Amino acid sequence: MSSSYPSQVDATELKEPSVLQASASHEENHSSTCSHSVDKAFEWRIKWKLDLFILPVISSVYFFASMGRSDLANAKIAGLTEELHLTPQDYSNAATIFLVAYVIFQLPGTLLIKKIRAPIQFSGAMIVWGFLTAITVVIKNHGQLLALRFLIGAAEAFVQGGVFYLSFWYEYRELATRGAIFYSMSTVAGAFNGLIAYAIAVDLDGVNGWRAWRWIFLVEGVLPCGFAFVVLALLPASPSKLRWGWKPEEKEYVVQKALRSHNTTEARLDVKKVPAVLLDVHFWLFTLIACGGHFCLGSLSNFLPDIIEGFGYDTVNSQLFTVIVYISAFIGVIFWCRLADITNARGLVLAGSTVGAVVSYAILIGATARNTRFGATCLLAFSIFPNPVLQLSWSAMNFVGYTRRGSALAFFNIISQVFGICGTQAYSDPPYYRKGNAAALGLSVMIIVASLALRWWLSYLNRQKGSQLSSSPTHEMSQQSIEDMGDKHPGFLYST
Repeated sequence: MSSSYPSQVDATELKEPSVLQASASHEENHSSTCSHSVDKAFEWRIKWKLDLFILPVISSVYFFASMGRSDLANAKIAGLTEELHLTPQDYSNAATIFLVAYVIFQLPGTLLIKKIRAPIQFSGAMIVWGFLTAITVVIKNHGQLLALRFLIGAAEAFVQGGVFYLSFWYEYRELATRGAIFYSMSTVAGAFNGLIAYAIAVDLDGVNGWRAWRWIFLVEGVLPCGFAFVVLALLPASPSKLRWGWKPEEKEYVVQKALRSHNTTEARLDVKKVPAVLLDVHFWLFTLIACGGHFCLGSLSNFLPDIIEGFGYDTVNSQLFTVIVYISAFIGVIFWCRLADITNARGLVLAGSTVGAVVSYAILIGATARNTRFGATCLLAFSIFPNPVLQLSWSAMNFVGYTRRGSALAFFNIISQVFGICGTQAYSDPPYYRKGNAAALGLSVMIIVASLALRWWLSYLNRQKGSQLSSSPTHEMSQQSIEDMGDKHPGFLYST
């Protein structure tokens, strides 16, 4: 069942009494002076202010995190493997250890956003991983590379709650599109990395006695350190903590938007609720989707320059051709996520977007012509890069309450990163990587099946709730708050 909101409960039922009074007063003052069109204009102004003040800052955080995640791939063909004498397995281990740190630190990195406060947590993480990336220039062996990649991954885990943070600010019907803009920064970062690596390979390779890979790490380490202070100054911790640039009535309206997406300013971490999400069928269906997506994305991000070099392009041009692939990914993320918000058919859009990945992997397994394989790689990026944001934004709509939603999003990333690790290990047979592509093909089919099964299951749960509305237990449960019961509340309907 699709609807603009996944809940039938009126937004006012979710408000605290003090908020209700303030809201009523605000509505009375406006009703005497403003028409419906002015109210719409006010609503659009708030949305645009969020899009201009909140979205660019948090998206920039993810941009720099994505640069830090994919810079190893660019460094690989810029002299890293030769100078450190890395075998293919050594490189795979370096890519893997980064994801291991993600797995270990993902849960606290997500659930502590309100405790530490987003501007402090995100800016602090940027300074740490930027510094560690910059000092990579002094490493001399494989062991030092492994240690630094683990620490960088640990620091970056503390900014991976970006979609969770966005869910504080946007209503459900707005979340996938904003999540797309947020997540598309990974594609922009990949393209930017390619351009930086290309420029460095042409102009700086050998300068100061350094191979190009050292310059790549230095440049991409300094940038997040500098931008961290912008994040600290501009990013608010939550809707109730908005700072300069907002009028009182605008702040009040933003808080009401948060309440309509089942966020409350009083909600705090409830440790007892953390493992409860593991008992739900739809959690595991969402997890299957996330696991397949991370396997495909982890391998593509970490091996893309190497894969393109295997098509027959030289090292310098391989860096440049990654830009084209990431542009395809950017277009795909925006297109599929906007379609999801317009149609609200989340499961169908997710399944449909993955069909192109199945076709792409089939071509990559069977074809040997360079241009055909490059075209298939562009189609693959267009199809598979939207997966994480489609999955995370859909799941954010269907897990309610600060602890429950945060735990679900964190567990998705923790479990799926294990598959991301498998992806980095599966791509060990260059130049065609048929073993890894075959595994990715099978997992892409799994994503399609799981998406359709999840859509059916959530529709079934909605029908069950509808058929039990008149029962006494349901009436008693409906007296409890959404924050206490989460998405199991009788008045809550799942988005499909």
